[in-house]
Formats: sequence, structure tokens, C-alpha cells
Amino acid sequence: MSNATQEFSYFKRLADADAAKSPRVSVVDCAQGGQTMARWADAQAPCWAEADRRLRAAGVSREQVQVAWVKLANAGPAGNLDEHGKLLERDTRVVLANLTKHFPNLRIAYLGSRIYGGWADGRLNPEPYAYEGAFVVRWLIQDQTKGNADLNYNPEHGEVKSPLLLWGPYLWADGTTPRASDGLVWRRSDLVGDGTHPSETGRRKVAEQLLTFFKNDPYAKTWFLKE
Repeated sequence: MSNATQEFSYFKRLADADAAKSPRVSVVDCAQGGQTMARWADAQAPCWAEADRRLRAAGVSREQVQVAWVKLANAGPAGNLDEHGKLLERDTRVVLANLTKHFPNLRIAYLGSRIYGGWADGRLNPEPYAYEGAFVVRWLIQDQTKGNADLNYNPEHGEVKSPLLLWGPYLWADGTTPRASDGLVWRRSDLVGDGTHPSETGRRKVAEQLLTFFKNDPYAKTWFLKE
């Protein structure tokens, strides 16, 4: 989706310029404008071929992909959480299965949800859908923890159908109200005209959240940082 590529491409710039990043880690932005979970759920959709093209351009093969950041969202959600959330969960389960087949050595998927959508002036992904999307991340991680076979990541427990699912950085904050944990806010200037897509400052905020996470998370830093 547009937000994911706008944010992750900025993160790539920061990560590649950070001397602490391991030289063995290649950051490749495979997210694409308009390609939501529903689009990626089609294993034959053009977005997969474009992802392969970008990997080749970066000198990376499918077999080398071991970690993914997956941002969950669909366009034009409607209904209550039980309706739009379950649809997003269903699509994401299919996408995770597709990722596992497409990238045979994928081990970890860090799941992310939307930034604040309260400034949105359309139906693309406003509140409360932007906030509620994070519940889908929780549902998926909880189901995998409970041993759901469709989300199995451990070959000792049967067929592998998913990477290990972990929380990525939580990007939502309640507009201009500072988030208690770190003071994160989303001002109107952090979004472009439609109030949905991040501006330059919004992209930088997400990129910095990602970089801070990968450099400080106890598990992520073991592979992201140089020894």
C-alpha cells in the first residue's frame, strides 16, 4: 500500500546510512502503492512479480529473504471491528501463507498497523479503522501462540505455513495528544492533503520508529546490528 512504501522507503534511507546496521542486512522496499492485503492475498497478482523485480535490482534472491515488515490495511473498510477486522485478518492469513511459499527461508514477519487516521477526509482508511487494525495484529499473534496450525512456523510441529509473527513498532497515537510511552503525536502537517498518507515529516516519524525498534528490540538487534 502507498503508506507502507512511503514509510519503508524512508526507513531504508535511514537504515542504510546508519553505521550500526549490519553489512549483511539488505533493506529492500517491496511495498507498492494501492497494493493492500486484499491484493497481496492473490498469489498471482502483479505485486508479487514487482517485488521479485525489486529484489533482483537489489541483488537479493527469494531464498535470501528472511525477515519482512508487513503493514496491515485494506482500502475502504466498513462495518464494526468484527466485520472489517475479520476480513483483514482473513486476507492477512492468506498473505502470510503466500509469503511463506514465495520466500522459502522467510523466518520472521514483524506486523505493523496504521498511523493515526483522524485527519482523513475520505473513506480510504479513516478512524476508527486505522486504530482498530492493530487488533488484527494481536489476534494473529495470539492465534499463533496458541498453536493454530494455519499459522505454524515451527517445522517440528508440522507443515510450516507462516513465519514467526512478532509485533513491530506500534505507530498509532491519538492525534496531537502525546503518547505516554514516548510522546509521539500526529499533527495535521504530518499528513498530506487527504489526511491519510504521510507527509515528509510523517514519513520520517515512521522511519525513525522503525529504526529505533530494530536497533533496540532485544531480538531484532541480534540480526539488524553489526557484531
